[in-house]
Amino acid sequence: MALRRGILPLVIVLLAAGCTSSEPPKTQLGTVTRTAVSEVVEAPATVAARATATLTAPASGTIVKLYVQDGDTVKKGQILARIGSPQAKEQLAAARKADRQASRPVSAVPVAASVSLPRLRLPGALDARVARCFAQARKAARSIGDKAVRARLLSAIDAAEAQQRAQQRALSQVVDGLSRSIDQVLAQVTGQVGAGLSGLTASMTSLQAASRAQTRTAVRAAQRTVDALTVKAPFAGVVTLGGASSSTGGAAGLSALIGQLPAGAGEQAASAVAAPTGRSAGVIATGVPVTAGDPVATVTDVSALSLSADVDETDVLLVRRGTRATVELDAVTGATYTATVTGVGVTPKEGATGGVSYPVRLRLGAGAYDDGGPAPAPKPGMSAVVHLAVRESPDATAVPASAIVTSGRETIVWAVRDGRAERRVVKLGAQGDAVVEILNGLSPGERVVVKGADTVRTGQSLT
Repeated sequence: MALRRGILPLVIVLLAAGCTSSEPPKTQLGTVTRTAVSEVVEAPATVAARATATLTAPASGTIVKLYVQDGDTVKKGQILARIGSPQAKEQLAAARKADRQASRPVSAVPVAASVSLPRLRLPGALDARVARCFAQARKAARSIGDKAVRARLLSAIDAAEAQQRAQQRALSQVVDGLSRSIDQVLAQVTGQVGAGLSGLTASMTSLQAASRAQTRTAVRAAQRTVDALTVKAPFAGVVTLGGASSSTGGAAGLSALIGQLPAGAGEQAASAVAAPTGRSAGVIATGVPVTAGDPVATVTDVSALSLSADVDETDVLLVRRGTRATVELDAVTGATYTATVTGVGVTPKEGATGGVSYPVRLRLGAGAYDDGGPAPAPKPGMSAVVHLAVRESPDATAVPASAIVTSGRETIVWAVRDGRAERRVVKLGAQGDAVVEILNGLSPGERVVVKGADTVRTGQSLT
């Protein structure tokens, strides 16, 4: 019977496989060399700007004029837009009016220069006058908004009134004692009345001072709002009308930058800047109405770009400030950028798969294509992969990574001694993709097993 085509080759293959299945796997030898070894850790990253500021409307109004367009480069302090807000100006005028009223001098109750006997017989008029003064002082004190100040003023007024009552009782005793020296009685009454009215005047003066402090604070706040209607760039950068289109850490960067600005500029920037929460950026154009908190323009400082990388917990302890790295961007194929670690965070971040990573900040340098040509500057928000050179040995004793065998807590390499396998416990240094640094246990020039090392046994013949 003739065999069908294709059967004979298949039989030959099966026979060959059966003949070789019992043969032990072959090993391959290599030589311990001295070479440069670099251990690299990879991590996903995002390009970030030096700072991003979203400038918002300080009050409800209308965009009167825009001085910039999307993509314009602006300088620090440059005017970006003007907002018209009658409401803000009215609030400023009202605050100034209240401040002028609070600045009027206190009308003190005149103290009699001398007291005569007939006036001692009419204490009712004086009592009523003093009572009205205390009532007016209490009414003014209760109008103070600050609870602590209001409480202190009312306490002072109560003390003054108690003193006045005590003086009134003393006055009654003086009248009852007219049999004594009239001159002494009159002198005593004059001093007591003057002391009581002086205490009342002091309380009213304190009340006025507290009210004036409050009105001055209101004037300053209203003035800052009116000043902020002229929207200015807090630092140099590129303008985008409206709010930021993506979250790139701009709010945190701006907070850090405002602390470095001069006192006046810092206060103005802080009053004009607010990160929108859950608000979509609307169209910004001349004549468009805005409400307080609406984003008007976003300024992004791209003078120094950085990278925010997420390094796995198993690798982050190897990363240090100053660690060098190379960067590949998804948007720039065939180009490599340089970078340097500027900081390692300590706040963990849980990944989607349950692992933990830590933020690492890098300063992004220039890039170049494979042919040596300069690569373009990336934009904030672009995705990247950083390759961190966490350990480097320029002249290391090294073996191929395939020569390393892990046995429990020990790391071993099979060396050749007199033609047979000898087990060597080694200590590893930098671990590259192809070669691994050997800190001790081997010397350059020795022969080691670089293929099939996991099948070798002590004393096995190696050729």
